[in-house]
Amino acid sequence: MRICFIGAGALGSTIGGTLARGGAEVWLIDPFQAHVDAINAGGLRLLEGGAETVVKVTACTSATQVGVEADLVIVLVKSYHTQDAIRAAAPIIGPQTIVMSLQNGLGHEDILSEEVGRDRVMAGKTYVGGVLLGPGHVRSGIIGKETIIGELDGRLTERAQRISETFNRAGILTLLSDNILGTMWDKLFINVAGGGVTAITGLTYGGLYSLPILENCALAAISEGIAVAQAAGVKISITDPRRAWSMASAGLPPEFKTSMLQSLQSGNLTEVDYIHGSVVRWGAKLNVPTPVNSTLVALVKGLEYARSDYPGKS
Repeated sequence: MRICFIGAGALGSTIGGTLARGGAEVWLIDPFQAHVDAINAGGLRLLEGGAETVVKVTACTSATQVGVEADLVIVLVKSYHTQDAIRAAAPIIGPQTIVMSLQNGLGHEDILSEEVGRDRVMAGKTYVGGVLLGPGHVRSGIIGKETIIGELDGRLTERAQRISETFNRAGILTLLSDNILGTMWDKLFINVAGGGVTAITGLTYGGLYSLPILENCALAAISEGIAVAQAAGVKISITDPRRAWSMASAGLPPEFKTSMLQSLQSGNLTEVDYIHGSVVRWGAKLNVPTPVNSTLVALVKGLEYARSDYPGKS
């Protein structure tokens, strides 16, 4: 199976490198030239625990450099780059190509469907983690972390089974779901647990889980998300906000930083619109109040705007 990753940061490199090591033909597409050059020159270095392996995988900065159509395109760019990224991937998307998002939050599949057609789009959520240590060098968090994929209409198809088998064969624990929408909301609750609060406070998980007042804020935000999902008729497995709160930190060290905090600290826009913002948008549609998530969105956007290079700011 030829698998092309659109976005080969920490997570894309971790999953892509593991798949390549398992025998899949993998292309990592990312604009980070130094990362691409390092991978092509010396392979992708995957650090797992105390052991490091070097994986031969091809990297490039543009889909035009691939030269052939992909069987599977996995989108792992920042949420706000999704439309531009899938448009740029047009050269590798053929009649039989499957496009799947493994991004955090909600709404990506709608964007992808508008560009390539809903029949080509699958959805997935992963609990795999990764940290980019430097160009061509990634700390991988694969062991014990599941990935869940499924068709948007809930069917258990042959193509979904084929992708699942490819992932599992490479050592990425992957499950098929006939309720991927519910899975997406479950993962959203976990992102809601710490995303906005850590971005605003600048705290790592060690600090976040030390102050009861922050826990109460996070639980309130998760509760709003659960109420919205239930009002929408989504079949969710997480109905107790404390479960999402506990799952959010499972297996992570006290110094762990959420992606939203990392984005702010690196001077980038966050994905708040696709995480807390998803709860707010759905709540507005369904007349479910979401004051905590609305406040978190506003404060994170205020922090983004405070930067001198905020897009459109004079």
